[in-house]
Amino acid sequence: MHFVKAKEILSAKNGMNIYRGCSHGCIYCDSRSACYGMEHEFEDIEVKENAIELLDNALQRKRKKCMIGTGSMTDPYIPAEMEIGNVRKALSLIHEHGFGFTVITKSDRILRDLDLLQKIHEKTKCVVQITLTTHNEDLCKKLEPNVSTTKERFNVLLRLRDAGIPTVVWLCPILPFINDTKENIAGILEYCAEANVRGIINFGMGMTLRQGNRQYFYSQLDRHFPGMKEKYIRAYGTQYILSSPNNKYLMDFSRHYCLQHGIMHEPEPIFQYMKTLEEKQAHRQLSLFG
Repeated sequence: MHFVKAKEILSAKNGMNIYRGCSHGCIYCDSRSACYGMEHEFEDIEVKENAIELLDNALQRKRKKCMIGTGSMTDPYIPAEMEIGNVRKALSLIHEHGFGFTVITKSDRILRDLDLLQKIHEKTKCVVQITLTTHNEDLCKKLEPNVSTTKERFNVLLRLRDAGIPTVVWLCPILPFINDTKENIAGILEYCAEANVRGIINFGMGMTLRQGNRQYFYSQLDRHFPGMKEKYIRAYGTQYILSSPNNKYLMDFSRHYCLQHGIMHEPEPIFQYMKTLEEKQAHRQLSLFG
């Protein structure tokens, strides 16, 4: 872990990354790619020591309330967060200033902040996004070794459901020849239906590989799935998008399941929902006193 001074915290689309780097160890992680220009080891967490000050200033300058997002590049609920607490401080600011919040995570550490997530959702809107890739717990521990298991993440979805916080599941990546089976997808979809998730995001059954994450992924295939790297090279060469041979069947199966259970499954409406702010308390006051 090392500390840096950042120049800004919010992107043009109101996303933020309080940390850079990750210790989850997911073998397929795209954030390892060289194109992102990370100048330190991926597991060496870069902490933006002035992140909270920058966020406070940015929120005060905003002319219009909006949704603030985090987690697209680095899961904010890495172990370091439990020591530093910057995500919780950020949530407090977001609530104080009346903004909405959405987060992508694979960690049950998010439950530490359930009280603040509820307060934000009561005032405006909070959407929690959870990534689920593998229904089988033993396989999960190989693909995502240092993070909450799929069953633990499912329990997070249940807790959020019971707390009245809407959830979205990222059903990706699905690794060709490894977890691209009907059994795996069906198990995850059943979890989603039981947890009453609002939407499931999936752009196709497959994964991406490019310079940086390709080398790490192949090294982990050699470790956990001997001979699988050679199968990937024969099938895909140096392609960026690696579509599963079962893509069409699994996508059709997933869409049909979502339609049956009333789960949003087209990405664009889900993204539109997540970026749309709802100022609930203001509406209540207007109805009472307007």
